Amino acid sequence: MKKTTISIALALAATVAMAQDKKPAATTADPVIISAGDISIKQSEFENALKTLPEQYQAYANGPGKKQFAEDYLRMKMLASKGAKEGLDKDSDVLQQLALMKENLVANAELKKIDAGIKISDADLKKIYDSNMRDYETVKASHILIAFKGSPAAQKDKPELTEEQAKAKAEDIRKKLVAGADFAETAKKESDDTGSGSRGGDLGAFGHGQMVPEFEAAAFAAKAGEITPVVRTQFGYHIIKVEEKSATGFDTVKATIEKNEHQKRLSAVLDAMKDSAKPNFNATYFPPPPPPAAEAAPVPAPAPAKAATKP
Repeated sequence: MKKTTISIALALAATVAMAQDKKPAATTADPVIISAGDISIKQSEFENALKTLPEQYQAYANGPGKKQFAEDYLRMKMLASKGAKEGLDKDSDVLQQLALMKENLVANAELKKIDAGIKISDADLKKIYDSNMRDYETVKASHILIAFKGSPAAQKDKPELTEEQAKAKAEDIRKKLVAGADFAETAKKESDDTGSGSRGGDLGAFGHGQMVPEFEAAAFAAKAGEITPVVRTQFGYHIIKVEEKSATGFDTVKATIEKNEHQKRLSAVLDAMKDSAKPNFNATYFPPPPPPAAEAAPVPAPAPAKAATKP
């Protein structure tokens, strides 16, 4: 942490020096807390410098690292003072960097101003939540898979089934389940998804986009406790039992929605600012990137049986 604090203090030295140009608010007690030769540093100046550190380092620099930061800050002040006496503050490179740093500080101040002006009401957040409800829905389900010939889930130690045979077997199993057969026991015995089959067909909870489309559509369309009609996917025929359906509540995800929407609106303001200025980049100086080199298509590996319901 000591080395990190030193490097941060030195990296921010110029920024800190610029920050000193701001006159601190008048105080009744603003003692000199560091002095060296003709350099005197008051408490207010030092504390303003501390505030220029990245937020994640401020706690350390205000606590056990305060003396170390003070030494780094004094070193920067001494170097700046010596450089100014040697005329380095008039050096063209230094002046260019100072001008750039000033623009960067002003730009950041404007960015903070724009950011603070973005207000999002609870009603807006609820509307976003409602319009994206599928992102917060989950289904807890179990399934039994009957694979057909060519399926990545087909078991080598079982007879190969044609699509018609696999579908017929799945339909027969479903009838028995609807009539009262134990789902978990049947899954352990019959399912070609050996991963979930060993758990009685349990797939756990999943959201949208985690299963192949046909499987997902059937699972989310069913009610809790329902056994869906037989569903075909590239893995075979599935009998799905929906155990539970739920959705993450608005209050739970409100902060995340607000953060994402805030960033979205901020980006939109910045994009609009740029677009309205109609920027033009010199095509000779900024040529388009070369097209990516064509890559040979990889040969897909066989899908494991445990991934039978995943895309």
